[in-house]
Amino acid sequence: MDAFSDLIRGVRAHGSLFGSSTLSPPWALHFVDGAPLTLCTVLTGAGWIVPEHGPPEPLRARETVVVRGPATFTFVDEVGTGAEPIACGEHCATPEQGGTRHRRGWHDPGGGTGDGPGGGTGDGPDGGTGDGPDGHAADGPGATTLIVGAYPVRGEISRRLLDALPVVLRVDAGSTADPVLDHLAAEVAVDTPGQQVVLDRLLDWMLVCTLREWFDRPGGEPPAWWAAQRDPVVGDALRLLHAEPAAPWTVAALAEHTGVSRSTLAKRFADLVGEPPLTYLTRWRMTLAADLLVERKAATIADIARTVGYSDPFGFSAAFKRVRGANPSDFRRTATTS
Repeated sequence: MDAFSDLIRGVRAHGSLFGSSTLSPPWALHFVDGAPLTLCTVLTGAGWIVPEHGPPEPLRARETVVVRGPATFTFVDEVGTGAEPIACGEHCATPEQGGTRHRRGWHDPGGGTGDGPGGGTGDGPDGGTGDGPDGHAADGPGATTLIVGAYPVRGEISRRLLDALPVVLRVDAGSTADPVLDHLAAEVAVDTPGQQVVLDRLLDWMLVCTLREWFDRPGGEPPAWWAAQRDPVVGDALRLLHAEPAAPWTVAALAEHTGVSRSTLAKRFADLVGEPPLTYLTRWRMTLAADLLVERKAATIADIARTVGYSDPFGFSAAFKRVRGANPSDFRRTATTS
């Protein structure tokens, strides 16, 4: 298990908001949910992402933008558009509301009797009428087809990933995500059994490709743990810590497994990651413990302690309070209430 896989495992599309809207200008879709992560990509046409706090970002055909919540954002045909904003969110699931054509497998059959997959005229991405939120036909030369996936992000593990991201990140066309986009375009064009599962997995794939591309962009400043994964020594050490966080690791044991001296590993790890190996391990264990305290309500503090590598619950509680600022019982009570 590598660090990125661990951090992104709680970021999963699972029947969450999925939208495919075909729009004719002018338009202004205001995404009001403030989802922790929202992925927006344009199949055809272009528009602008306008975050609540930040400069507008252009979004052209086959480009992808990821917006980090909880602030809201708007997708518009142009900056300063005269269109009246339409609120889109969890319940914005019909094209008439400017919202999604797909949500948990839902599709718009349209009012016609054509042969499209949705039973409508076949002009829209799901075979519906293809009308935009303002009621105009959205299949003209100026039409823009937007795909949106909103991700719930649960737990402290994935929060560490969010902390490494800006409010808005973008990836240009021609990236490794392009083949996934082709699959998405094909899937939203039909209405078949199992569609929501396919869309969920494609969105997950799209998000992973987008984040990889952004972290590896020329001149970028990826988080220390991302860059350190490429180092032949520190990368191996990180994989060991994430694969077996409860193991009784010492710097000497890690050095032996990675084939270098204790001093070499300690210095190289601190230089690349920004902290010593065992400090990193303690913080990672406490992150795992924080999620376990909430997820396993019947588990005792001693149970959680053993799961993350502590035989002594008192030692675990002291470490947890030092890292998280509260003892495990108080943290569980507050998190459960929230």
